[in-house]
Amino acid sequence: MAEEFKNPIDADKVAEKPSTLPYAHHVGSAVIKPLDLGKTIGRAVAAMEHQTDLQLAQIKEQVELLMRQADAIQQRKKLAHIIYSCEIRFRPEINHIYHLYQRPDGSHMLSMIGPNEWGRSKTPGSYVYSVKLLADHTWEIVQ
Repeated sequence: MAEEFKNPIDADKVAEKPSTLPYAHHVGSAVIKPLDLGKTIGRAVAAMEHQTDLQLAQIKEQVELLMRQADAIQQRKKLAHIIYSCEIRFRPEINHIYHLYQRPDGSHMLSMIGPNEWGRSKTPGSYVYSVKLLADHTWEIVQ
């Protein structure tokens, strides 16, 4: 009769289901290291901080651009009020350049004649800006 097999390894050191062990059970097993939750959370927080800082910086750039655009529109609006309250003896055309002068009495005048085009005639006042009429009927300073 064949002898009954007796395992030479201590029964306390043998697992019935080694795949359920929380550690490698033989030399060829994959290394299983317990997670250091502090490091894992620290890395996650650092990555989150970095990403949200980038997103906030992008939003800040967009807000600054919108503020610059709003300021430019506000300036065009102020300029339009000045021009539409001054003396204009012609019908301005869109995308044409005109010249704004301030008379000695403080009033303004819009002219088709530029500051260097007056020749011998005396300018109507001090040159302020060269402006262009835009499609929305606001004015843009071109010089």
